[in-house]
Amino acid sequence: MAKTELYVVRHGKTMFNTLQRVQGWCDTPLTRTGEQGIHYLGLGLRDVDFVEAVSSDSGRAIETMRLILGEHVRGPEIPYHIDKRIREWCFGSLEGAYDAEMWGVLPRILDFPDYDEMIANHVTFEAIANAIYHADTANWAETFDVLTERVKTGFEDIAYRVEKKGGGNALVVSHGLTIAFLLHLINDENNVRMDIENGSVTRLIYEDGSFTIAEVGNTEYIKKGLALSQELLS
Repeated sequence: MAKTELYVVRHGKTMFNTLQRVQGWCDTPLTRTGEQGIHYLGLGLRDVDFVEAVSSDSGRAIETMRLILGEHVRGPEIPYHIDKRIREWCFGSLEGAYDAEMWGVLPRILDFPDYDEMIANHVTFEAIANAIYHADTANWAETFDVLTERVKTGFEDIAYRVEKKGGGNALVVSHGLTIAFLLHLINDENNVRMDIENGSVTRLIYEDGSFTIAEVGNTEYIKKGLALSQELLS
């Protein structure tokens, strides 16, 4: 049986990412720059032998997957599924606001003077989730327990399915905070401040019912694809 490995990609840069607005369950399209970055990522991943592809049900994740598979040497042959469990956190009534507004409100709920002080005190994902749940006047945000169950089972089920079919590599497109949270669920030393860039690749190895982290937030595949694109044009 082949080793089971997930290549977890954060979607390409969107309009709200560029404008620094909160984007959880709400959705905006990839920008031209975002599309170009994922185009290069697809070229950088084009020779990786993927046995399955899975994205969240958000439009930005679906479009990212479409662009990656469009560059892959076997793109049309790779089975593709959509799983809403690996979508971003829901920020409820905070969705669409500027990032600075949300990260200004949450520290006050948690009795910190500002964001930097909150992070310096090693605030937990659970505390952040509880603060979002408390701040959400629309009552849409998930509790920490619901969020944990959703993210944990979503990624585990993907890996388990691949393993049962003989293992191999799976391409997964998800979201920044969700990926960072998953890394925390795997190893609680991983904290809120983890930097997961748009288009970066985080590789996870699944064995005996659990994940180990091979690499986090790798952007070298984008650079590889850019170099290949320039080579093809020369």
